Amino acid sequence: MDPAGRFDAFRALADRRGRPGEGLVESLAAVARTAPGGPATWAPGVAEGMGLPAAAGLGPATFFADLAAPHGRRHVRVCAAAACFAARLGRHVTEAENALGVTAGGTSPNGEASLQAVRCLGYCYAGPACLDGDTPCIGSDLADQLAGRATPRNPPIPVADATGYPVVLAGIAGGEEPWQVWPATVTGSTPERVGAEVAASGLRGRGGAGFPVAAKWAAAGGSPETMLIANGDEGDPGSYADRLLMERDPGRVLEGVALACFACGARRAVVLVRSEYPRALASMLAALGQAYADGHLGRDIHGSGVDLDVEVVEGAGSYVAGEETALIASLEGGRGCARPRPPYPVQHGLWDLPTVVNNVETLAAVPWIVRHGGRAYASRGAPGEAGTKLVCLSERFARPGCHEVELGTPVSRIVEDLGGGLKDGAEPLVFQVGGPLGGFLAPGVLDVPLTEAALAGRGAALGHAGLVAFDHRVEPEDVLRHVWEFAAAESCGACSPCRVGSRRGLELVQGAASEPAAEEYGRLLRVMGEASLCAFGRRVPPAVRSLARACGDHLTGWDR
Repeated sequence: MDPAGRFDAFRALADRRGRPGEGLVESLAAVARTAPGGPATWAPGVAEGMGLPAAAGLGPATFFADLAAPHGRRHVRVCAAAACFAARLGRHVTEAENALGVTAGGTSPNGEASLQAVRCLGYCYAGPACLDGDTPCIGSDLADQLAGRATPRNPPIPVADATGYPVVLAGIAGGEEPWQVWPATVTGSTPERVGAEVAASGLRGRGGAGFPVAAKWAAAGGSPETMLIANGDEGDPGSYADRLLMERDPGRVLEGVALACFACGARRAVVLVRSEYPRALASMLAALGQAYADGHLGRDIHGSGVDLDVEVVEGAGSYVAGEETALIASLEGGRGCARPRPPYPVQHGLWDLPTVVNNVETLAAVPWIVRHGGRAYASRGAPGEAGTKLVCLSERFARPGCHEVELGTPVSRIVEDLGGGLKDGAEPLVFQVGGPLGGFLAPGVLDVPLTEAALAGRGAALGHAGLVAFDHRVEPEDVLRHVWEFAAAESCGACSPCRVGSRRGLELVQGAASEPAAEEYGRLLRVMGEASLCAFGRRVPPAVRSLARACGDHLTGWDR
């Protein structure tokens, strides 16, 4: 029984049997890659082999895209998210189907090939993109790469610092080695001092919610049972900042994890890497092994008496599982569905333990803050929103890539000066900011500062701060339909306002000849925005309203 009086049968059973659910999703994923047939044929056996009932295996196996999708001997994941859609107007999915001789979501009759449409692969700067197994095939000739007529390409992420003194990109753009702060901190400082510096910095979570980091750490209460989860399930299409950090500076991410655990009193941490980032997973695992070998993790670290164990695990394909309660549910072996709050994870999280969930970019800023002091960080950025942010620009820009900017930088400067405007002088239709549920800005209102408060005043949200440009090759109605398709596909289904509302919204968009039925559509948006369990469902209405406003007369009636 949890503090709110709810009985969780799965947790109770798992507790009695040594929590076998911790490895359930990983075990299901290993079988799903080669097992014939759908989850009903193999998932029950996996669960029963771990001492769990058949339903415990069927739940996650039918929920997570990587487990539910049929797998041929050659499995290809093609990105159907915003940036890749904008690059080729979605035609690349059909081209991939033709190259493989299989429709998306299916397997060829002989079981040789399968194709899975996913959102997203983190190649927003160079799309369209797909993964042939774990081999990237990137670019407009994606189909030729799949068919063997062209060599697979994997262009690196372009990176630039626009601050003059990078924080999160201190290693990648500034040449600073990781693990320069942790040894002295764990042996010569205190958790209170680390927490005080982060509090003075004003650092807020960079995963979208923007909650003060030090306040979240303090709310866990300093219990030695505290867990820390580094959330690398970067699901917002248009952002690839976490992928960049985990692939190219994993030591800094792990150092941030260690410092956060020290401040929270946590002795165990989990880094979750989304399955769509196989190279990031390999990089994090290699860096973890090196950190143990160098004595940065384990027992009695550097003779300090501090113990800390860190584990890197792989996700299984779900956007909403990046929400902290859904992420916790997936790590316990359940469906990645959001849970009601309160209680909050810092009180009762993973296996009912106090749990702090921080985003990868958030943690990567902590070493700089501890080294240079909270005041130095707080002096940067905008009033009330301190520090820097990684901004990712999509393939439609003349200079796509990941840029570190100070918060408060005008979006117009990011678009025009850093991004160089759109490639080939194309005229922009609209800019999506902060992911598919972040919102949209018209080209004429880009003077807005890059802050949560300023963007909220324009009906948008900072989110991961990815910027996806749509040019006039795309019809506004197609962008609107794409947003609703994303919402319907990625809703976890835990609450009816989001589950039913997202599907009905898609039906209305697909069936409308012009304007929607005003009364029904307006009621649908109100119910989703007010009654959805988590931010996913609540953010859909403002996102589609902002798109309708940004497109003006083109989407009259869709902003109710």
